[in-house]
Amino acid sequence: MKSKKKLLWQSAFLLFLIVGTFIIVRQQRLAPYQKDTGLIFGTVYNIIYQYDNNLKQDIEAELKRVDFSLSPFNKQSIISKINRNENVKTDKMFTDVFILAQSISKETDGAFDITVAPLVNAWGFGFKNGTKPTPHAIDSLKQIVGYEKTSLINRTVRKKDSRMMLDCSAIAKGYACDVIASFLRKKGIENFMVEIGGEIVTRGINSERLPWKIGVTKPVDDTLDTKQELQTVLNVTNKAMATSGNYRNFYYKNGKKYAHTIDPKTGLPVQHNILSATVLADNCATADAYATAFMVMGLDKAKTVLEKHPELMVYFIYSDEKGNNAVWYSPSLREKIAK
Repeated sequence: MKSKKKLLWQSAFLLFLIVGTFIIVRQQRLAPYQKDTGLIFGTVYNIIYQYDNNLKQDIEAELKRVDFSLSPFNKQSIISKINRNENVKTDKMFTDVFILAQSISKETDGAFDITVAPLVNAWGFGFKNGTKPTPHAIDSLKQIVGYEKTSLINRTVRKKDSRMMLDCSAIAKGYACDVIASFLRKKGIENFMVEIGGEIVTRGINSERLPWKIGVTKPVDDTLDTKQELQTVLNVTNKAMATSGNYRNFYYKNGKKYAHTIDPKTGLPVQHNILSATVLADNCATADAYATAFMVMGLDKAKTVLEKHPELMVYFIYSDEKGNNAVWYSPSLREKIAK
């Protein structure tokens, strides 16, 4: 008798699980895909997610939290206060990014460095409208650049020189994508695509019930971002993807082309052969930082780093010995290339 009651109870419970699962799956399939777009960090964001309600207000609140922590353009942000040498405690967002940045700086022998801001500024708009930085000026600025000259102790950033400045632009957009992806997952959302300024995190499937596919644009000089011819298309479901390239971030001065990316060690715009570095990783902050680092390092040094980090997948477009565009990608990326 007891065994029959136990069997009936187990059967009822199993039926409950099956019906409950069916209802949940059906709700997920019927839920509409929301599409939000806007401006943050001086760039555009596009977020698509399957959910009954629109979450744009909540999403923008999360983005503003990142902005308040990491944006050098926000005068009240934590990073701005650090750059002004004000007494400020870091929050969890800044701490997470700083620790990750320091780790990737070590792994790339300083090719990625959030203290490079003084050199970037020297080669930036001031130079476009004025004079080229002198070798002496570059050498002087190099003295206040170097990730190893900063540390984080008891939520306080210590700088060996008060003139040092931090700029997380090459990792913050990726980190913001991770923040929004985490927010959506906590809401129980299984299907989404988060894109901020070209950095991307995806999960699940799109509105056509297919895996998310993201294009890699050809590296054609395009400062206005009007040319969108694709080099390839990648399946990026359940991955993060970031691309760095100087084909949109450059300018000409006296007939010479100057890249947006600065080598922290030489203090000069990079002249390496990589035109575009696309990195796939488990989180977007990591992908973002390594994409910048690989642009600084060039193809051969980047390959050396990748030998130590098989968890990273890359797609490099570079200029070969004849000046023609060529492609090199991780063997593990082959299955990600859309047919």
